[in-house]
Amino acid sequence: MKFGLLSTAALCGLFLAAPASAQGVKIGILNDQSGVYADYGGKWSLEAAKMAVEEFGGEVLGQKIEVISADHQNKPDLAVTIARKWYDVDGVDMITELTTSSVALAVQELSKEKKKIDIVVGAATSRITGDACQPSGFHWAYDTHALAVGTGGALVEAGGDTWFFLTADYAFGYALEKDTGEIVTAKGGKVLGAVRHPLNSSDFSSFLLQAQSSKAKIVGLANAGLDTSNSIKQAAEFGIVAGGQKLAGLLLTLAEVHGLGLQAAQGLVLTEAYYWDRDDKSREFAERFFKRTQRMPNMIQAGTYSATLSYLKAVKAAGSKDTEAVTKKLKELPVNDAFAQGGKVLANGRMIHDLYLFEVKKPAESKKPWDYYKQLAVVPGDKAFPTAAESGCPLTK
Repeated sequence: MKFGLLSTAALCGLFLAAPASAQGVKIGILNDQSGVYADYGGKWSLEAAKMAVEEFGGEVLGQKIEVISADHQNKPDLAVTIARKWYDVDGVDMITELTTSSVALAVQELSKEKKKIDIVVGAATSRITGDACQPSGFHWAYDTHALAVGTGGALVEAGGDTWFFLTADYAFGYALEKDTGEIVTAKGGKVLGAVRHPLNSSDFSSFLLQAQSSKAKIVGLANAGLDTSNSIKQAAEFGIVAGGQKLAGLLLTLAEVHGLGLQAAQGLVLTEAYYWDRDDKSREFAERFFKRTQRMPNMIQAGTYSATLSYLKAVKAAGSKDTEAVTKKLKELPVNDAFAQGGKVLANGRMIHDLYLFEVKKPAESKKPWDYYKQLAVVPGDKAFPTAAESGCPLTK
């Protein structure tokens, strides 16, 4: 066979430039590993994804499964640059975790352009499966609508009918404030006001003083990670709870409760989709996770495990890693694992599953390490999340 004027070196270059996707199945964990959300998901989510791969046997369709990760530093432009290289050069087949709503929305738009699968776990905005949905985009663990129904709805029903929001000044905070405010007013409550703070703030004093002077019964913390932890610590210094107001951690997970300690976090009401000590399945997964990390998983880490495992099951069922074929299987297969039982994926990519309303225990109530929650209620999936038709996703119209 003649190759004309192409040299051997040039031919080698052509072969090396072939997409890496020809070899194996590659999954990318893209999240915050060094900033405000490093404990919330971070390197622990990477460990959870690796656990799913190991549980699956390390290969699918006779191909090795590889997991890679990167720190997007909560910067959408950096996240898109990384994701573009992963898709175009490194042959990544699916990107998951995607903490930070502004990042998730940006990477989802790129995934749409590249006809790739993204499964959002760590980001909250309900727009991901609403007006910003994409044909092969998914949202797995929770969203702002579900948190609003769980925590917001429960607190209004318990008499917390006036609210003031302390809101992170970006897409996630706006969505959480909006969704919770709508639930509060729908249940007969009133929103008295809101103040927005920059991401990764260290001083919440001026914001908390506004919340305090509002006299609202509930101060809704529409933030997450270290921002939530610092809000709670500084609220104690201002005597907000001692003065009769209640703090609602609208996005609070086990990781932040652990960081705060029960003395500071006791009495907080929150909604999570997973708790390590809820049943035998959640405990078994958590114990394996603890052996690797020396910590118990929260819903982001358990959700990343579930998203990774579900993707691999869909690849196997499709008999291919073709985006369209795998997307179809992800929307057909039930989700039954340590994170969710009886989960189902809607046409807009939203995975429907139950969530749980918890109250953080007093120090005296905790009987062992990581024994932090008492369950107040189950929030059924069909109540927590809107239907595909109600979501605002243009693909379902």
